[in-house]
Amino acid sequence: MTFLILGILIWSGVHLIPARGVRMRAAWIERIGEGPYKGLFALSLVGAITLMVTGWKSTGPVAIYAPPEWGRWLANVAMFVSLVLFMGSNVPSNMKRFVRHPQLTGVAVWGVAHLFANGDLRSLVLFGGLALWAVIEIASLNQRDGAWEKPEPLPLAAEIKPLVAGVVAYALLVFVHPYLAGVSPFPG
Repeated sequence: MTFLILGILIWSGVHLIPARGVRMRAAWIERIGEGPYKGLFALSLVGAITLMVTGWKSTGPVAIYAPPEWGRWLANVAMFVSLVLFMGSNVPSNMKRFVRHPQLTGVAVWGVAHLFANGDLRSLVLFGGLALWAVIEIASLNQRDGAWEKPEPLPLAAEIKPLVAGVVAYALLVFVHPYLAGVSPFPG
């Protein structure tokens, strides 16, 4: 569990630097250069992911609460929404007129969705921890960036790319989930 918690803390801390530690980030870039800073940033994230995976695998499930029977179905619907938000965050669409930070919102939805399907301690730490980080990151970015200037409306056809990307990502995730997590995402 220690590795899992440490991985989440490193992930969160490294990601919060650009939003909360603007001066610190600028000082590091001035001292070591932008390329090395980005390299350390990426290396820290790889280390955080490694710690989270190692921590997850080395910690057995300890039941904390019983998820509702419909929780896995809700999680599947929420996961599709999460993936559309996440995958569509970097393509032009009207999504950004309604959600200021679609990628982070997708991570928050992903985390909460998993809490409806899993009631064990390691799931609470991993999914709850990353959902909490995403919410804190959104609030930090909003504070740093000030008032939200919504983009101009786009034609309805702009929604096709995020939806297709979400469908493809969802299908891929459904296929690999049993290999990654050891369980099918669907009940029964």
